[in-house]
Amino acid sequence: MGSEPQFSKYPNLALAQNIFNIANNSPRQTQQSSLKYIQDAIKDHKMAPLYRHLAHPTEGILNVKGEGSASAVPTPTTQRNRRASLVSSNLVPSKRNVSGEVLPWDEKLYDDLKTENDKELEEIQKEEEQAQETAGETEVQAARSKRAEFWARVGDKDKAIESYEAVFEKTGPLGAKIDTVLAIIRIGLFFNDKVFVKKQVDRANILVESGGDWDRRNRLKAYKGLHLLTVRSYNTAAPLLLDSLSTFTSYELCSYSALVMYAVLAGTMALKRTEFKTKVVDAPEIKAILGSGDEKVPKDEEMEDISTATPEKATVVNLTTLGTGQGMESAESEAPIDFSSLASLVRSLYEGNYRAFFLALATVEETFLLQDRYLFEHKVWFVREMRLRGYQQLLQSYRVVGLKAMADAFGISVDLLDRDLAKFIAGGRVSCTIDRVQGIIETTRPDDKNKQYADVVKQGDALITKLQKYGQNVRLRGSERT
Repeated sequence: MGSEPQFSKYPNLALAQNIFNIANNSPRQTQQSSLKYIQDAIKDHKMAPLYRHLAHPTEGILNVKGEGSASAVPTPTTQRNRRASLVSSNLVPSKRNVSGEVLPWDEKLYDDLKTENDKELEEIQKEEEQAQETAGETEVQAARSKRAEFWARVGDKDKAIESYEAVFEKTGPLGAKIDTVLAIIRIGLFFNDKVFVKKQVDRANILVESGGDWDRRNRLKAYKGLHLLTVRSYNTAAPLLLDSLSTFTSYELCSYSALVMYAVLAGTMALKRTEFKTKVVDAPEIKAILGSGDEKVPKDEEMEDISTATPEKATVVNLTTLGTGQGMESAESEAPIDFSSLASLVRSLYEGNYRAFFLALATVEETFLLQDRYLFEHKVWFVREMRLRGYQQLLQSYRVVGLKAMADAFGISVDLLDRDLAKFIAGGRVSCTIDRVQGIIETTRPDDKNKQYADVVKQGDALITKLQKYGQNVRLRGSERT
């Protein structure tokens, strides 16, 4: 199993989600609870740097007035500091979404927090100096680690990374090195810097491949899956996230219910139908959360009553956290989540009930995509790709299908279906043609042999052109020598 993981407490990624909530015009009740969570965290953990970064009158990213005022115009010094920053801050999805002063600035509170930070830093510095004089390298490294965790706790991203790098350089055991890099990855995830996170994930992957233990391999798998999800690489994220379900221990990264949501969304989009059934529809870990699926999805003729039906709510029951202190704490603090729309999305897509699929997709967008900081910026793309998957699944079963019949199957108008399909056809995403005169859609099965022949001819032409240019260059150089 390896040694116990280090540095898993900070930064708190749940705090970043709450910052997203207050900046993203979430429901009023959610905003109020998130604001209280942020204010309590800032006071409890003495987070002076993060408080300034969020709420300062001229520099705070949540302060619209500061962003637009004359005093907030970037000076050469501030621009130079931003370029020198190790991690860019993208905590707020869009400045346009922030309405008013969502996190009030209190100068006295900031001064008090900063004073507390200075006192704590002095104690850490004294501890390190004393360890250097009277103790060994282990005690000195413990003081360095304490400083790194301090900066991660108070939310100073650059100083935290510098301190973790100092710890990394002096660390011997491979497991401790991996834990340090994982902590750096979480700082990048907290501030939503995808480029930085990718570099650190690759770095951690090299370390794990050089001899990392089983537990850290599994933890990195969840980290990689979540990062790939944030960059729209669902095809590679889905297997990693689904494999993490049975061995998940990375509660510092996300809750188990969030992992289930990410895995189901990625698998529903990326997996082929056979894999989709075995790894999502019939997966025991997912069934434990979404339900067994024995209840029937209403058929098309019953859809007029769907709005009055009361869906069975699937709430979080995290069986894997039982018996582990951290897991128990995570499960207790986690609010129940209604997974009924996600369960309906999975069942209706697999069973071919496309009207229910579209209804569930709209609810999933409202319930999950709009409310999650990792999924929010990809919501339009995800919904479009899921519509495409529904169209492709229906069309591959028919040679010719009526335009109105297909529109009725999805519960949309003929004009909307025509416009939506036309975009996918123009982009080469769907192999079919629309005949509005006869009111039909005719699928065009791609001929693999003809396609291979055309590809060979095309690539051969390109090769001949390159050889001709190469021959001309060789002749010219030969004539120069003579």
